[in-house]
Amino acid sequence: MELGFIITIFLIGFIGSYISGMLGIGGSIIKYPMLLYIPPLFGIAAFSAHEVSGISAVQVFFATIGGVWAYRKGGYLNKTLIGYMGISILIGSFIGGYGSKLMSDGGINLIYGILALIAAVMMFIPKKGIDDIPLDQVKFNKWLAAILALIVGVGAGIVGAAGAFLLVPIMLVVLKIPTRMTIASSLAITFISSIGATVGKITTGQVDYGPAAIMVIASLIASPLGAMAGKKVNTKILQVILALLIFGTALKIWLDII
Repeated sequence: MELGFIITIFLIGFIGSYISGMLGIGGSIIKYPMLLYIPPLFGIAAFSAHEVSGISAVQVFFATIGGVWAYRKGGYLNKTLIGYMGISILIGSFIGGYGSKLMSDGGINLIYGILALIAAVMMFIPKKGIDDIPLDQVKFNKWLAAILALIVGVGAGIVGAAGAFLLVPIMLVVLKIPTRMTIASSLAITFISSIGATVGKITTGQVDYGPAAIMVIASLIASPLGAMAGKKVNTKILQVILALLIFGTALKIWLDII
């Protein structure tokens, strides 16, 4: 691997992981398009959708470990929520990750575009009053959470994501979970999800281990830094940043598909 290639992949991993740690997402919503479009722009490499999704799956696994560790204190992790959604999304992500071998590059990009579009729409739905709920009084529909997590897991597993870019708006809009608890808990659920997606991608030979290793190193450094920054930023600003990132990514993917 050439130095320019290593630096480019590292920066993609670092920037994406910092933002993902701050916003409570695994980072594939950001890093998928970055890996797909930036290396060819500089003439460094051209990854297929299968390769990008495989690299993303492995990277998300390590990025979320750092994020969860940074949020382990403060009462932000809702263990009941993590249990119900975590088990369901693990099953779904393995099914999606394993089954994606049978799909074309165009099919994977199409699934990604659909997921990003749904997430973008949900992020712009008003979420009044959720941050006024005390963390120890948060309630939600457990079985609805589990069913939605299973569906998200299948789609996310296909594109090598862990699904947090969809989990976050679902938890905010549908389940009415406060923003900081959503960010912390979604990282833990995303970590569980990434296990299924990673195993599915590795067992079907969709992982390019060189770039994946570079992304992992960048993630372990940047994700905890982003999570610490996220604790200090106003929750409304965090929601706006995430909404704009998801919308911009969805727009780019759909323009390419069309």
